[in-house]
Amino acid sequence: MPSTATYKFTVDNKYDGTATRKLTKSGSNWNYKVNAKASGVARANQSSIFKINGNTVSPSSASTSYKFLGVGRTHNLSFNPTAKKVTSTYRGKTNTFSAPNGAFDDLSLEVQIREDLLNGRFSGTYYMAKKDKVEKTQFKKVGTYNITVPAGTYQTVRIDRIHDDSDRASSFWLAPSLDYLPIKITQLNDGKKMEMQLTGVQ
Repeated sequence: MPSTATYKFTVDNKYDGTATRKLTKSGSNWNYKVNAKASGVARANQSSIFKINGNTVSPSSASTSYKFLGVGRTHNLSFNPTAKKVTSTYRGKTNTFSAPNGAFDDLSLEVQIREDLLNGRFSGTYYMAKKDKVEKTQFKKVGTYNITVPAGTYQTVRIDRIHDDSDRASSFWLAPSLDYLPIKITQLNDGKKMEMQLTGVQ
């Protein structure tokens, strides 16, 4: 269902910020946008446009831009599910590569995982479009937990992404009562830790 969720988040336990995740529908297209900013030092914007056919999410385009301490990047993706190809544009370079098993961006993948959990068919194996390739990505269901965030206490399912790099970690607590909306997210990437907690949803 269309929704707007707000979060508080911290970067490296010292930069505080806010974020909004907004899911809307126009015709047959869904648009998922995430906007976040922290203390004037960090800003990130993500968007994804996709269709949902049955329980299958099919992205058409996605964009991610971020800036941290004045340094920023933008990454754009265009999906061609018929030709099973993805076009990636990053730092002025455009590459097109094959996606024989389909592919997702970060946000459309979140929605696909939520769809799979809602329909009892979570597999843990997905394919993500990166800057220069499509990468097989594994997730695992860790367990169920009651957790308290600023928005309240929720029963959640914890999903972890499996990284090859020991310096990276990603965990997502998803609430069945909110169609598996993320209630809490923690990420560790190259020594930088980010945590996001739900403050409200409508």
